[in-house]
Amino acid sequence: MENKTKKSVPLRVFRFLRGACSRSWNWYKNQFVGRPWWRKLMAGFLSFIAFWVFYAFAVIFNLFWLFGKSPSIQDIIHPKTAAASEIYSADGKVLGKFFNENRSPVPYDSISPVFFQALISTEDERFYQHHGIDVQGIFAAVKDATHGKARGASTITQQLVKNMFRVRTQYSTGLLGKIPGVSILIMKSKEMIIATELEMLCEKEEILEMYANTVDFGSNAFGIKTAAKTYFNTTPSDLKPEEAAVLVGLLKATSAYNPKINPKNSLKRRNVVLNNMYEHRNLLAEHFSQVCIRDKATLEKLLDKPIRLNFNVESAYDGEALYFRDAVRDEIREKCPDLDVYSDGLKIITSLDSRMQDYAENAVREQMKIIQRNFDRHWKGVGDPWRDEHGNLIPDFIEEIARKSDAYKMWTARFPNNPDSVEFYMNRKHSVTLFDYNGPRKELMSTYDSIRYMVRFMHTGFVAMEPETGEVKAYVGDIDFKSWKYDKVRAMRQPGSTFKLFVYATAMKQGLTPSDRRKDEYIRMEVFDKKKNETTIWQPHNSDGRFSNAEIPLRSAFARSINTIAVKLGQEVGIENVVQTAHDMGIQSPLEETPSLPLGSSDVNLLELVNAYACVANGGVHVEPVLVTKILDAEGNVVYEAKPVEKRALPQTAAFYMQKLLEAGVYDAGGTSQTLGAGMYLGPYARALDMGGKTGTSNNHSDAWFVGVTPSLVGGAWVGGEYRSIHFRTGALGQGSRTALPIVARFMRSVMDNQDLRKKYLHKYGMPPEDIDISSYTETYNPPAEETDSLAGDSTEVDLEGEDLMDSHEAGSEAGGASGESVPAAKESPVKSENLFE
Repeated sequence: MENKTKKSVPLRVFRFLRGACSRSWNWYKNQFVGRPWWRKLMAGFLSFIAFWVFYAFAVIFNLFWLFGKSPSIQDIIHPKTAAASEIYSADGKVLGKFFNENRSPVPYDSISPVFFQALISTEDERFYQHHGIDVQGIFAAVKDATHGKARGASTITQQLVKNMFRVRTQYSTGLLGKIPGVSILIMKSKEMIIATELEMLCEKEEILEMYANTVDFGSNAFGIKTAAKTYFNTTPSDLKPEEAAVLVGLLKATSAYNPKINPKNSLKRRNVVLNNMYEHRNLLAEHFSQVCIRDKATLEKLLDKPIRLNFNVESAYDGEALYFRDAVRDEIREKCPDLDVYSDGLKIITSLDSRMQDYAENAVREQMKIIQRNFDRHWKGVGDPWRDEHGNLIPDFIEEIARKSDAYKMWTARFPNNPDSVEFYMNRKHSVTLFDYNGPRKELMSTYDSIRYMVRFMHTGFVAMEPETGEVKAYVGDIDFKSWKYDKVRAMRQPGSTFKLFVYATAMKQGLTPSDRRKDEYIRMEVFDKKKNETTIWQPHNSDGRFSNAEIPLRSAFARSINTIAVKLGQEVGIENVVQTAHDMGIQSPLEETPSLPLGSSDVNLLELVNAYACVANGGVHVEPVLVTKILDAEGNVVYEAKPVEKRALPQTAAFYMQKLLEAGVYDAGGTSQTLGAGMYLGPYARALDMGGKTGTSNNHSDAWFVGVTPSLVGGAWVGGEYRSIHFRTGALGQGSRTALPIVARFMRSVMDNQDLRKKYLHKYGMPPEDIDISSYTETYNPPAEETDSLAGDSTEVDLEGEDLMDSHEAGSEAGGASGESVPAAKESPVKSENLFE
């Protein structure tokens, strides 16, 4: 009933208007009964003029909502056209674009005259004579139509109105537009009216500029700048006559005359355009200082040329730093919700340094190739790597992942009551593109097998940040954006021993010093297990399960990453205070106030962890991360500029002590990051830098971390499987010092090798606060020889590139499980916090 009522509304309106018009016409005729013929003619003429003036005003002002919305004068003078936003690095390099319609406007003077000559001679030869409506062209089109040669008579200005103001939508035709046939009249009359307004308000050159920047050239190329780059990899100012003719030829039908899809049609159409340019050379000479085709010989030469394309359709995923760009988009949405990065034509200046980004990507690629080779050899001959906390193969692991895939959803939608057909197609081999470190490769493989291949890859995230400004200088979200779009920099994973930073920072805030001692001994405590809903006994242990029973300075306890002391210290200073310190320093993720928190039982992401470590380098002052430094609108006005958001999180004394604790991990004997201090990666810069760092390895080696800290640059890396049940079986290969640390080290070395960047980032910390005695932070622990192994933590030496890495007898030797997923995954057993270890 409701639909019937809706359908009858336009009909009732039509009947009402027809009746009103009929009554009005009868009244009008009666006014001239018995009048002289010339008066009737004059009255008819004036009435005709009055009618069209009234109609024009009715259309413009959308009388009674009958004609749909029309653009205002302001809209015509300052039209809103969707344009791509460009992202720039801090050093001025274009990183890429955000767009729905790939359009980048350029001024009239930046477009080659040959394009406008081709356009005018083909689309609107009387462009400079008419005022938006070509009356002569209309009569010619009517005449041709009577002879069966239908053609259009729209001027360039009318085409611009159609493209720019979308006058051919139902929204623009109003209630009358619902009546068959009337909508066409409204559309065409609107085009004429607005075209006339446009000609009154704008110069001819402005109209040509707007047309060139708005028209669709096909292949997702909107506007002349994108079209020139897409088809010929050139700029609008460098277009040749034959290239401009191809682009103008496309305007008649972007698919039928596309030089990539239909080269023969495109060549014929191009030659038509070139002939038009020659035929109208005299007309063009009146408005252009130089006409490109002046004689027959030039025309013949151009007609003989083949179309030489340099075709490349630009996608939103072209360019550099793709994970970073996604993070930039999200930051703009959060901080500038009124801006639309996909249509506002913004110029987005980011914090990223393109040189440092290259160094980061190279470091990630080189180290991850080594890690993947080690991982594959590690599991070779042992079986599939997806294991539960007891080392047992997880059943239906691949099938569970496959059920979340688009392919599975497609087949189940097609065969909702036939699971055998679904399984048949999921197991059917087809061409797939697979990631490979030597480049993408195509294989014939089933969906199940392709998933089985892809889940075996190890993944990573890397971030480098300036501690004083919070500006992110390098950002790598994973090993390959096309294959894995999930950003590991923002993935929530267990931080392992990197979280100990906040325990020791809290202790330093409360008055302890690095030289204070605590005993490394066996401890047990009662904790409440939420999963079992009961109180259990928790017995934290060190990485090898042994205890030195020695009183160890906190400097050495932190450097050697001794778990028992971290747990005891957490109880001493108060877990709730540790949580508060972590939040003050930059951790935004929720943290559970449990005894296992000092060992990294609560998930965090890499960006916030690096930001928190930067607080230490910045003397205890936390500065929020900055990805976007400035945004300019399409007119070049600054619409956003980042201002540092900072607050003191640690007293200066506590921050100084934490700097020394981080340096101890690098330079002290037994430190988990001592390969850096020994110069293995940094070479001559190992001692030139005040380098500090902390490694972390979560339960079962699922997550490996390292954060490196210098006075002016902080870098952090995470390494692990896409699913937490996929990991190395032993810490010898899976811990942070063996996987994540080399990524940061390679990056730092590359930065220091760059002379300009070395000047910027090679700095030392200043003098310690006056009230600090040197003895309060220099005391270390030298264990007896028999204790050395028990305190080694991440410092076990391993030849990462050796051939005989692991033997098959190691399979299943490690206990532990996984906790949660970075992405939807198969069923896996949850982490037990009591098994967390470095």
